[in-house]
Amino acid sequence: MVAKFFTDTHEMLRDTTRKFVEREILPYIDEWERAQEFPRELYKKAADAGLLGIAYPEEYGGTNGDVFHVVGFTEEICRCGSMGLIAGLGSHGIAVPPILNLGTEEQKQRFVPPVLAGEKIASLAITEPGAGSDVASIKTRAVRDGDHYVVNGAKTFITSGCRADIVTTAVRTGGDGHDGVSLLVIEKGTPGFSVSKKIEKMGWDASDTAELTFEDCRVPVANLLGGEGAGFVGIMQNFQNERLMLAVMGHAFAQLAYDKAYAYAKEREAFGRPIGAFQVTRHKLVDMAMQVEIAKQYNYYVASRINAGEYVVKEVSFAKNFAAEVAEKVCREAIQIHGGYGYATEFGVERLYRDVRLLAIGGGTTEIMKEVIWKLLEM
Repeated sequence: MVAKFFTDTHEMLRDTTRKFVEREILPYIDEWERAQEFPRELYKKAADAGLLGIAYPEEYGGTNGDVFHVVGFTEEICRCGSMGLIAGLGSHGIAVPPILNLGTEEQKQRFVPPVLAGEKIASLAITEPGAGSDVASIKTRAVRDGDHYVVNGAKTFITSGCRADIVTTAVRTGGDGHDGVSLLVIEKGTPGFSVSKKIEKMGWDASDTAELTFEDCRVPVANLLGGEGAGFVGIMQNFQNERLMLAVMGHAFAQLAYDKAYAYAKEREAFGRPIGAFQVTRHKLVDMAMQVEIAKQYNYYVASRINAGEYVVKEVSFAKNFAAEVAEKVCREAIQIHGGYGYATEFGVERLYRDVRLLAIGGGTTEIMKEVIWKLLEM
């Protein structure tokens, strides 16, 4: 089944990513998790290894590729066991596409190559203290004043927000609703733009998550993407790929949790034999393996349809919800199999459990996904 989706070029990328994880991440990840930050230099190392520009146009520093190059890369980098690092290192994955989809050639050349080269960090700022999944309700206001917009408002839960050099920001330039939403690229150091705080979290420790403030922040009109009112469409265009990658992260982390639990069950003894020899443990592992495989194969199926250019909003919503649920179940059982050691940090499964919890929230909550699905079922 896997051969249907992955070719030799995909496997080469997997190998490159696997070696990068083993060399540049695994020896340090526990330290970075404790520090709640990884070195900025990792962006440049990843770029030099050809891992930041996957599936982006060559003219902007990318390496082209298709959806399955991104899927394979995602599965392999998940072996590092830190969803926070993955989110932080890949924050450009949600910040750059709106620039490529809506931006002028000048904007693309100005903003994209430094990010894909690992020289600048990009983040996406949509969520606000009073508007999360309901993108059309954002309140951050941008008022035209000559050749600038004056921006006032706040954003929250912004991945890489503390140290981002460019922030693709949703603002309101018009009236209520989605027609009034626009996108501005706001650069670090712009007067009136500040990081108001770094948010402490349950998981995703290695990524910085920020609350941003804009107070009479003057942003050049030249940083407007696609014209006023184009922001909502620009945001929605990327949701399909973002949600697929969250689903892939779900099955990849579930796979990692299963692998850890399987190995532990073979080694740990109780009552004179490995705990994997007990039927109750074997059946847990069977259920875990079954759930992981079903989520994985469905994600591959959805990826193949996206790769073919099909409209699969319903299916990608199914995939995200199901993979998030599988990830939580499998990680929970991995902790149970480890017993007391599962609750300790040294075996890593407790981090997996904490990290996967966000999958049912980020990129659109499970409840929002169900509303999206229901509307499509009624069509």
